[in-house]
Amino acid sequence: MEQFIGCDTHKNFSVFVAVNEKGQAGEALRVAHDRLVLRKFLARLPARSSIAVEASRNYSWLVDEMERAGHRPRLCNPLEAKRRMGLTNKTDKLDARGLAILLRNGTLPEVWIPPGELRDQRELLRLRIFLVRLRTRVKNRIHGALARHNVQIPGADLFGVAARKELVARLPELPVHSREAVEQELATLDFLNLQIEAAEERLEAIMKVSVEADLLKTLPCVGTILSMVMMLEIGRVDRFPTAAHLASYAGLVPRVHSTGGHTRMGQVCGNVNRNLKWAFVEAANLIAINQRRLTGTHVVRLYQRIKRAKNHQKAAMAVARHLAEAAWWALTRLEVYREPQRSQQALSSTHG
Repeated sequence: MEQFIGCDTHKNFSVFVAVNEKGQAGEALRVAHDRLVLRKFLARLPARSSIAVEASRNYSWLVDEMERAGHRPRLCNPLEAKRRMGLTNKTDKLDARGLAILLRNGTLPEVWIPPGELRDQRELLRLRIFLVRLRTRVKNRIHGALARHNVQIPGADLFGVAARKELVARLPELPVHSREAVEQELATLDFLNLQIEAAEERLEAIMKVSVEADLLKTLPCVGTILSMVMMLEIGRVDRFPTAAHLASYAGLVPRVHSTGGHTRMGQVCGNVNRNLKWAFVEAANLIAINQRRLTGTHVVRLYQRIKRAKNHQKAAMAVARHLAEAAWWALTRLEVYREPQRSQQALSSTHG
């Protein structure tokens, strides 16, 4: 008789519950997160068991061990799984049994399990994103220190070569402790720049053999960095049945509220791939900045039409959605980006 297994994961242990074809649940088993202990447990399970696992922060190594043991892990959306369980009480046993029942009933809200190599590459990409955000915070602290003491450095970029020299020369104008803080922040900034450059070099080595990254670079205002983010965060494009599904995964499709003949568009869903959303929105903002250079292109016409009716934020989101849909077509057909045909523009809400 086939078994369906639910796994409720925690930091130091997981709880497993098996449910048979008749819906009868077995005993809850707590397994410590020790590789040898887990491997012994997995070896005792029936061959090629289906195991439902929540997409928590530590799912990656558990999935690898389950696949290594010859089982079939099934990753699921934890928030949607909890809603579908409809449990009043919450215990580890109830959660694991609920996952097993959803798996048995065919209602488990599954999500894609990226291959191990892709998960590893994403770590490098997300390290770069983290370092860039940290660098921005350090720059903001330096700007704040100078503003508090009215030290004004001319030039658009405070951290350019000429402005940096003047900043160092004028540091004595700051009080002693503020000066020491800015000096340390400048040293931190230099270190972060080196780390970011090293991460980008490793990412570029990965991208050199990627046809997908080259195709994504043909999208308007998408360069090396944004194409890296898009390629690694999208993964296998064939897991999205339509372009709209990819746009929704990237958090670029608003909720629809329709009742009593009245329809309004709400905010986009928060449970999305935030890194992918950032990449498409960043490209849309670059399009808005470079409108003159891109005059006459579809993305500029779309941006200007929606900005006149609404505002920059909504216009940028519409352009970002168009780019996401265009990325799906480019990756699916293995073709470079092309301007949409006029006859097709009425088929999508992102076409002007």
